[in-house]
Amino acid sequence: MKAAWLVGLTSAALAMQIYCESARAQTMDFSKVEIIAEQLGPNAYMLTGSGGVDPSHEDAAGGRIGVLAGPDGVLMIDSQYAQLTEKVLAAVRRISSGPIRALVNTHIHRDHTAGNAFFAKQGAVIFAREELREGMVRLSKAANAGTNPVANPDGFPVITYGMGEPVKIHMNNEVAHFIPIRAAHTGGDTNIKLEKANVLFIGDFYRNYGYPYIDINNGGSLKGMIEGLDATMKSADANTTLVPGHGTLIKRDDIIPYRDMILAVQDKVRQMIAQGKTLQEVLAAKVTAPYDGKVAGGTGSSAERFVSAVYQELKSGK
Repeated sequence: MKAAWLVGLTSAALAMQIYCESARAQTMDFSKVEIIAEQLGPNAYMLTGSGGVDPSHEDAAGGRIGVLAGPDGVLMIDSQYAQLTEKVLAAVRRISSGPIRALVNTHIHRDHTAGNAFFAKQGAVIFAREELREGMVRLSKAANAGTNPVANPDGFPVITYGMGEPVKIHMNNEVAHFIPIRAAHTGGDTNIKLEKANVLFIGDFYRNYGYPYIDINNGGSLKGMIEGLDATMKSADANTTLVPGHGTLIKRDDIIPYRDMILAVQDKVRQMIAQGKTLQEVLAAKVTAPYDGKVAGGTGSSAERFVSAVYQELKSGK
C-alpha cells in the first residue's frame, strides 16, 4: 500500500500567474461540482469539491475548506473559487445555521481566496498573513483587477499577522490556532490547528497529489518549504489529522518521506548545478524518476515545475 503522501514578487508577475490560474478555472464546468462535507472531530468539518472536474486539481475541485461550527457561529478556513460560493454556503448551512463570523486564508491562490468578498458580505471577518493582504492589494492595482475576484477589496483580510506567535480564536468550546509558516508554498502561508478536535489544516505547502508547488513568483521558497514541514510536525502529534488543501488526509509521520523526497531532489539538483548543468539539462536528467511512479498526479508539468523552482532557488544562492 502506498504511503499517504504518495497517493521578490512584482505586480506583473503575480497578475500573470493569477491570470493563468483564472484561464484554467474558466475551462471548468462549475455546475458539475458538488461540495461534500465530512466531519473530522467535535464541531470540525471539511468541505471538498468533486473530483475529475477541475483541470488544475483533478483530485478535487478547488481547495479544501475547513469549518468550525457551533453555538458561537462559524469559522471558515478558506473560501474556494468565486463561482462555487453559493454551493459552499449551502454546504455550510447544512452543518450550521449560525452566523459566519470569521474566515482565515491559508494562502493567496484563488481556489482558496476568490470567495472572500462573498463571505465577508455574510458577516465574516477575514484573517490572514500580512504578506497575503499585500499581494491582494498589488493585484487590485493591476490592469485586470476588475475581473479578478482575488483583487476585490471587499475580500481583503481585515486582521493580519506576521511570523510571531499564533493568533488564537476561542469559539464553540474550541481553540483555533492560526500558525504562520515561513515563505513555503507562497510568502503568506498559514496552518490552522483546531486544538480539541486535533485537526490541522495545512494549505498547499504540503500536497500529496502532484509534486510540491513552490510558487516563487508569489514569495514561496524551497528553504521555507522544508522549514514549514518541520514546523508542521511540531504542531501535530501522532493522532492529529492533517488536512492538505489538495490530496488525501494524512498523519504527522506521513510528512517524513515527503520531506526526504524534497531533500533528495534538492541534493541531486545542487550536485548538477555544481557540475555546471543548465536548467534544461537538469530537467532532461529526470531527477524525480525514483518517485514518478509513486506520486499520484506527479508526472509531466508537476515534476518540471517542482524541479525548476528548486533549480532557480539553488542557482540564485538564496
